[in-house]
Amino acid sequence: MSEFFATYGLLILALLTAGIFAGLIAGLFGIGGGVIIVPTLDFAFTQLGYESVSMHAAVGCSLATIVATSIRSAMAHARRGAVDFDVVKGWVPWIMVGAVIGAAIAGFLPKDGMRGFFASVLLLVSLQFVLGRPDWKLRDSLPTGLPRVGLAGGLGALSGIMGIGGGVFGVTLMTVCGHTVHRAVGTAATFGAAIGLPAAIGYIATGWGMPDRPPISLGYLNIPAILIIALMTTSLAPFGAILAHRMNAALLRRVFGVVMILVALNMLRLALGF
Repeated sequence: MSEFFATYGLLILALLTAGIFAGLIAGLFGIGGGVIIVPTLDFAFTQLGYESVSMHAAVGCSLATIVATSIRSAMAHARRGAVDFDVVKGWVPWIMVGAVIGAAIAGFLPKDGMRGFFASVLLLVSLQFVLGRPDWKLRDSLPTGLPRVGLAGGLGALSGIMGIGGGVFGVTLMTVCGHTVHRAVGTAATFGAAIGLPAAIGYIATGWGMPDRPPISLGYLNIPAILIIALMTTSLAPFGAILAHRMNAALLRRVFGVVMILVALNMLRLALGF
């Protein structure tokens, strides 16, 4: 027993911590918690000696846990009338297609390449939340037709590569297209399941038979990590949603942006070998 805790104690502690913060952040910002789960699991897997697959396993596990978290978070927001179901119906099918493509692309990317991609994209998006004007927008509504297909597919693909639930891009896109931040957060929370399920299956396929994976894994998906984090995130996401609706919209945007900037800078540091 002591040998078990000596070997897996750090991983269990990291998973519990990641689950707590990811659950609250998922409810607060509609982002599925991936911006916390991915770097935390990457660090934990690296420290336990699974460095060669740490980033791919982290992204795959994050996507799997996001399915349950996003559903729970979206339900909490829907009870407060903050989910635009017309957007969900029009965007989710193309988001799912993009998620599958993103998972396939990720299978060919090196670990540090994934870290750098994660950090760079997240940093660009987060700067808009911190520096952009809350009332700034490109248009009054989301695009339809071919632009919607391209944007929704791109959103799914980027999220599939990064291991996030689509809220990072969905909230940004919806706010610059005329939606309030609370409405954007609630609607973007629904994107997580559409991204997580097909992309997670893709990570099982691309990681099948890969050496040096954590024990009890299906492809890149580590089952203990998924179960622990999913339990914590689904339990705490509704509390984050309650808090989100009690916060000032401008403050919510800035907190969201600052959290993402800190995570992005740390991942960029790792990608560059510092």
